[in-house]
Amino acid sequence: MKDSIISVQNLKKSYGKHTVLDGLNFEVERGSIFALLGENGAGKTTTVRILATLIQADSGIATIAGYDTHRESESVKQKISLTGQYASVDELLTGEENLVMMGRLNHLSSNTVKKRTAELLDQFELTNAAKKRVKTYSGGMRRRLDIAISLLASPQVIFLDEPTTGLDPRSRRNMWNLIQQLAKNGVTIFLTTQYLEEADQLADKIAVIDSGKMVEEGTAEELKRMIGDEKVELTFDNAKEFQQASELLQGQVSEVEQRISIPAGSPESLRKLLNTLHEHGIEPSSVNFRKPTLDDVFMDITSRKRKEQSVHA
Repeated sequence: MKDSIISVQNLKKSYGKHTVLDGLNFEVERGSIFALLGENGAGKTTTVRILATLIQADSGIATIAGYDTHRESESVKQKISLTGQYASVDELLTGEENLVMMGRLNHLSSNTVKKRTAELLDQFELTNAAKKRVKTYSGGMRRRLDIAISLLASPQVIFLDEPTTGLDPRSRRNMWNLIQQLAKNGVTIFLTTQYLEEADQLADKIAVIDSGKMVEEGTAEELKRMIGDEKVELTFDNAKEFQQASELLQGQVSEVEQRISIPAGSPESLRKLLNTLHEHGIEPSSVNFRKPTLDDVFMDITSRKRKEQSVHA
């Protein structure tokens, strides 16, 4: 039996007549990396704020480590840590001073603060910068310090909201390695991110929500299999031919890149597709094959949503 550390059952939240969460359900396994995805306004932030005891749900039950986030909020707070989108550290203090200050604010003993500060500075590769003011730190260093601070009290669950926003590619990769290491050490990571590649690389399980409801859930590979196997990507240099091809073919169209993506199918179906274009005097500038990505899944889900809305309009 799987050991769930977070359980959300029929969670609902509205502001006036606007429904933000509409019966949300999911489970997060202990020691895993869980990614919550959705467009702006889908309900991601509200979900995290309820789980972090910052706001209350109108109805439903949310528990962390067996404690109810509403009725037993103080017990929940001892199990979790929340790191926002932007590093919230004091730039005038050194890295070490930031850790010591937050340790005291968390009512940790002097010995514990001293021990945890040294451990975290080493774990996050900040020992050499420990005595330097944070205002001299790079973006990646600040982000590492911010997460180190959130781990001072050894939480069982850490909520990471857009953890790599504003980081360069190298710093982002380093942060991914750090998050994976935290999970290996038994910390449960609840991740919200706008980078689908990030969820693909990190998450053991991904949940996609829309209008406060769960629409899809599974591993990255399971979600990708929903929309088939390989795709054929046809790219056009000629705008007129691109428009003609868009009308002839049933596929996902990118106007900006003048590209059409179509399920690969069999060699025979591909031959027919290219013959159809040839018969109309249309020649793509390139033909490429690629595996589905989470971007494809996300586009598929949002396009389905728009079609449903147009039907009910």
